[in-house]
Amino acid sequence: MEAFVNQLNGILWSTPVIYILLGVGLLFSILTRFLQVRHIKDMVLLMFRGKSSAAGVSSFQALSIALSGRVGTGNIAGTATAIAMGGPGAVFWMWTIAFIGAGSAFVESTLAQIYKVKKDGVYRGGPAYYIEKGIGIKWFAVLFAISTLLAMALLMPGIQSNSIALGMENAFGINKAVTGLVIVGLLALIIFGGVKRIATVAQYTVPFMAVGYILVALIIIGMNLGELPGVISLIFSSAFGADSMFGGIIGSAIAWGVKRGIYSNEAGQGTGPHAAAAAEVSHPAKQGLVQAFSVYIDTLFVCSATAFMILFTGMFNTVGADGTTPIVENLPGVEAGPGYTQAAVESVLPGFGAGFVAVSLFFFAFTTIMAYYYMAETNVAYLVSGKNSKIAMFVLKIVLLGATFYGAVKTAGLAWALGDVGLGLMVWLNVIAILILAKPALIALRDYEAQKKQGLDPVFNSKKLGIKNAEYWEEEYKHQEEKVS
Repeated sequence: MEAFVNQLNGILWSTPVIYILLGVGLLFSILTRFLQVRHIKDMVLLMFRGKSSAAGVSSFQALSIALSGRVGTGNIAGTATAIAMGGPGAVFWMWTIAFIGAGSAFVESTLAQIYKVKKDGVYRGGPAYYIEKGIGIKWFAVLFAISTLLAMALLMPGIQSNSIALGMENAFGINKAVTGLVIVGLLALIIFGGVKRIATVAQYTVPFMAVGYILVALIIIGMNLGELPGVISLIFSSAFGADSMFGGIIGSAIAWGVKRGIYSNEAGQGTGPHAAAAAEVSHPAKQGLVQAFSVYIDTLFVCSATAFMILFTGMFNTVGADGTTPIVENLPGVEAGPGYTQAAVESVLPGFGAGFVAVSLFFFAFTTIMAYYYMAETNVAYLVSGKNSKIAMFVLKIVLLGATFYGAVKTAGLAWALGDVGLGLMVWLNVIAILILAKPALIALRDYEAQKKQGLDPVFNSKKLGIKNAEYWEEEYKHQEEKVS
């Protein structure tokens, strides 16, 4: 089983694919004239504007749902794995994919807003919706929806629950099966409450867990401040093969940095647009900019916190290009993952590290599974309607809870490999879609900028801009005009 999964990953994540993903992010960055720099002030301000409604959530709640998915195992275990397989240089490539990936995140999230629909009283949207409405290829949209269901409900929850279970076992000696049952019980309480309950939990949990984690990282950095120039130098020299120890694995540094970077920040993957579509905003570009900033929060802040804790303390192993021969072995016998981060914090704060990372990982990974459910639910809503919808939603909940428990008790290697398959399927399909469909998002960005220059609070008129099949916005603009008159 594991051999077949690894073979499939070899195709989905081959070297050309890695460079294609970098190229797509760079292309969108150029086409948007590096909005991730030009509009950074708007990104921050827009996070806290807009209110929720009966049909949608606020910009901040949508950001929190998206961050629930982004800030997860990838930030702790994924960053550690990148360093284990690609050396310190992998961290630079994680930063790179975050910076240029913000362009991809803007495009896909703006498209989700443009082509969102109001279904069963709530906003729904995402790649399946914009593929059908924007490109007009129904089978392509259905294929993405099915792939997303496969990834979000079956393949990827196991990565999150597996990391929680490992962390709890390492820190407190709790049996994996017991941890799995606790996760499933708590998760059931939330997902049976619908999108509003998911948004509420995410809104309060995500900022708390991210700030707490970064604060501990800052304490460790502060206690080892003299190491900062050396660590920064090591990251950059290793990224370009200039370091004598890590120079032979530059290919691995790029591949693992990009792969784990995309897994963590999800830019271009097609996950963020699901939450973006649920936001109540007056212009699609507004939520596109908010979602672009979420990539920064995830990788530049939270992943960097993990990387610095590990590298400042030297608590890591790195293997050669063959994937087995040790280059650095500071933690003999410790599997790549949460163990590195636990050892790093423990080395500076004895008696605190293992438990802190285990609890952090619980919050990070748990909220990610919660977000996975929301994305899966959105695609079930796309595929199934009417009386069958409630039955399908119930079956989805049971399947996801089962996959979550199964992942908790399986080996980490298989869990990560299955997750990579799910991610690879979604990335391939979504990248093709947003390359074909980038024009409406770019039109929306220009319209937003033009209205801002006029001192207006931008509103969206899809008909005036020549964007077809954006029925929600046609009706919304008519409604706004009626209110004004």
